[in-house]
Amino acid sequence: MDLILWRHAEAQLPREGQSDLDRALTSKGERQAQRMADWLNQRIAHSTRILVSPALRTQQTAQALGRHFKTVPALAPDASIEEVLKAVRWPGAAEPVLVVGHQPTLGLVAASLLCGTPQAWSIKKGAVWWLRDRDRESGTQVVLQAVQSADLL
Repeated sequence: MDLILWRHAEAQLPREGQSDLDRALTSKGERQAQRMADWLNQRIAHSTRILVSPALRTQQTAQALGRHFKTVPALAPDASIEEVLKAVRWPGAAEPVLVVGHQPTLGLVAASLLCGTPQAWSIKKGAVWWLRDRDRESGTQVVLQAVQSADLL
């Protein structure tokens, strides 16, 4: 199973009284999202399920792909590792899954899957971490396929 973790692009700072879920992308964030979407669209399968947090900034990031996606409340900014893994059906999903979400959750998910313990790994705004679960004679392995920063595209 391929699991692609995409942190939302740069968002506006919260204004007084504004809900965290209502923060929009900055113009830089819009450019980051489009560059990463172009990179992803050249690499992800058409069958990839795209799951997105309900936050405006993640919705705008995902829209740059120009593909259908599903909004999943369990992927909101305060999501747990377990909620993310349940939403993506890790490791049993038959198709690749792209999650557009938030820090620190995505970093915790990556660390948990790659080294077996949650750690506060940082995923840059707009960046993608591509993980693959595969079976080997010695057992199941999680491999880091790619890490791509939007700022390097």
